[in-house]
Amino acid sequence: MLQKFFLLLLLSASITFCQVSNQKGNVVFIHPDGTGLADWNALRILKVGPDSELNWDKMNSLGLYLGHIRNRVTASSNAGATIHAYGVKADVDAFGIIDNEIPVARSGKRLSIMQEAMQQGIFTGLINSGSIEEPGTAVFVSSNVKRGNYTEIAKDVIQSGVDLIFCGGEDFLLPEGTKGKHSQNGKRTDGLNLIEWAKSNGYKIVYTRDELLNTSYDENKILGVFAARSTFNDRTEEELKEKNLPNYNPSAPTVAEMTKFALEFLSRKGQFFLVVEEEGSDNFGNRNNANGKLEALSNADDAIGFTLEFIDKNPNTLLLTASDSEAGGLEVVGYEVENLSENNPLPERDSNGSPIDGRSGTGTLPFISAPDKNGNRFPFGISWSCFGDVTGGVVAKAHGLHSEMMRGKIDNTDIYRFIYLGLFGVWLN
Repeated sequence: MLQKFFLLLLLSASITFCQVSNQKGNVVFIHPDGTGLADWNALRILKVGPDSELNWDKMNSLGLYLGHIRNRVTASSNAGATIHAYGVKADVDAFGIIDNEIPVARSGKRLSIMQEAMQQGIFTGLINSGSIEEPGTAVFVSSNVKRGNYTEIAKDVIQSGVDLIFCGGEDFLLPEGTKGKHSQNGKRTDGLNLIEWAKSNGYKIVYTRDELLNTSYDENKILGVFAARSTFNDRTEEELKEKNLPNYNPSAPTVAEMTKFALEFLSRKGQFFLVVEEEGSDNFGNRNNANGKLEALSNADDAIGFTLEFIDKNPNTLLLTASDSEAGGLEVVGYEVENLSENNPLPERDSNGSPIDGRSGTGTLPFISAPDKNGNRFPFGISWSCFGDVTGGVVAKAHGLHSEMMRGKIDNTDIYRFIYLGLFGVWLN
């Protein structure tokens, strides 16, 4: 009798699992490029205090991300994006092409996960705070032999049929000799004006935050072009101060504002798949600009917050977040800094030679944390290990539909599997 009871219990559990596994819904993949656990720790300390929670902290499942690629232990952005979009290992130079051809994805189709979703009638969106050809989003709809073929990649993205495209990169959408809203001179040599092409193919065009906020959610398709290149100025703190430039261009919406609009826009149409990349967290890291990197990551955290609010009302939605590597190898430094005080500039370098950033650049006054649970605030600095992309401690997180499947460690190819599960209700082998 007891044996029968346990058999029924196991059968019931497996049936329940199958029902859960077969659920289909929306997927939002937020990719704060170049970020790992140390970056999130730094943002938490600065933004909400060491005892409080970021939006990222509120996500309910996590996996330690294994980011090696086919021919390196560290990933390039384009290789990482190719792996996310196709679910198979790629080489360092891959941009949606492996072994000189568009790869067969883990599903068995020679299509990216976004292209397969579009074939199934799922609505789609691409958001990048950087330029339109950035691989973290572009690889989902473009394959090219060379990452540097910017105008070709831009054409692929615009003509992909994606319902919502928000990005910079107007330079690569306009012909040479053409001035745009942001661009002083287009870079295309084929004479093609991709903004005019988009207009004639049903896209509403917006160029600024104000225009976006005044746009109807009921437009058929929308293209937001918010900068000549990136919506941020990815230089060192010292260079930005010298040129009197902000980290982010104030006329452009943040990645969080773009995401908030996209969630409402796409959800009114039906099932959707949205890929969001905050590129500034990578580029500022590669410049060893701590101030810029933390602002970028804060924008990404705000985007996660809007998505969590959306999931509260739309539980058939899976939110995934991950990077493919860390940019710059950021670490928080505190007690080991001599004479650490909010009124004393930090030393320019640690004893091992690594540069130390304060709030305005190398050797400036330290960052000050938000209050801890006792109301105390603490000075700290940011040290850097390199200018490049390193493996570091990348953490993937999930929330909402099927998020319980993320646990322990996950391979970078598993990002594709999670997206596929959320969209099609199938967990691929």
